[in-house]
Amino acid sequence: MDGDRRGWLLCLLAGAVFAVCMAGTTLPTPLYGLYQDKFGFSELLVTVVYAVYAFGVIGVLLLAGNASDTVGRRPVLLAGLGFAAASAVCFLCATGLGWLYAGRLLSGLSAGLFTGAATAYVMELAPRGGSARATFVATAANMGGLGCGPLLAGILSQYAPRPLYLPFAVHLVLVAVSVVVLTRLPETVRERRPLSTVRPQRPGLPPQVRAVFGPAALAAFVGFALFGVFTSVSPAFLGESLGVHNRAATGLVVALAFFASTAGQLAVGRVGVGRSLPLGCAALLAGLALLAGALWWEQLALVVLSALVGGCGQGLAFRGALSAVAGASPPDRRAAVISTLFVVAYTGISVPVIGVGVLAEPMGLEGAGLVFIACMAVLVSTAGLYLLRRPVGAAA
Repeated sequence: MDGDRRGWLLCLLAGAVFAVCMAGTTLPTPLYGLYQDKFGFSELLVTVVYAVYAFGVIGVLLLAGNASDTVGRRPVLLAGLGFAAASAVCFLCATGLGWLYAGRLLSGLSAGLFTGAATAYVMELAPRGGSARATFVATAANMGGLGCGPLLAGILSQYAPRPLYLPFAVHLVLVAVSVVVLTRLPETVRERRPLSTVRPQRPGLPPQVRAVFGPAALAAFVGFALFGVFTSVSPAFLGESLGVHNRAATGLVVALAFFASTAGQLAVGRVGVGRSLPLGCAALLAGLALLAGALWWEQLALVVLSALVGGCGQGLAFRGALSAVAGASPPDRRAAVISTLFVVAYTGISVPVIGVGVLAEPMGLEGAGLVFIACMAVLVSTAGLYLLRRPVGAAA
């Protein structure tokens, strides 16, 4: 029993470090309006600044997504915390748009190193027989951290002095504490090899994972695309169309989507992996419909409902996808396969967001958002129908 308690303590501490890193990636969300006023750039550039982060994530996942399988989890995670600290420094020093690009790119590098490695690390630190709970800890740390970022920045920028500086100073302190915690956690990779043996990897999957991966990845793509739009352009929509200029309120609305995702992930244990993916797709479709209504009728209540319903659907689909993919992966390829799943997910969080930014110039945010919703609705409907006909549980 004492061993189990220690194992869960280590698992939770690793999850807390994971959450701190991910919080830094969404910290600028409520601040984009202030940066627009300060540096004078368009809504398109907001989406580009946001998407630079995702390109950083994808680049790391492709070049070094399997690094923690080779050199160990802790060295990779320490490097990720180093990039997170460098990102915060860029935002603290920002005097122009170039600093924002650099900060977002470094933030993407930190998240890219963390996503596969930290997820595998949290699961490996858990006691035997606790893989289901450990998967929840990992995915909840990921989404919970993403939710805490805009909430923390929104509150500090609205009610504390120096709104463009204090959130990043606080995050630097949290990163420093995380470094101390991480150095005291054990390594879980037994056979480590030198860094020189790490090679760039092409997106690829072991044969036993392929039947599970396709529908799971498509559901993850749509869920992350919905989050990408919420995180990048919802502050502008709330301010311009709904007159909500309180940054703490804006941060809360964005955070609700991520917190609802955590609740959706918790429900997977009850409904099962096989059911969670089609149910998640259905909830994502409902969330998209609510967001369309919010854009059409300009109703704040519908935005909040969309965040809650869509976030819950994303959580169901994402944890179901992660559980199915991780469960079907051989242990020595697990982090690499998880990284490949995140490549698909972060493609969803970047490419559609830039598309919305491009369309926002001629069509306005509302029109661009409706086009985005129509495209995502087609994708999630396709995934949901496929999963109903061929459940992931059966495929796995």
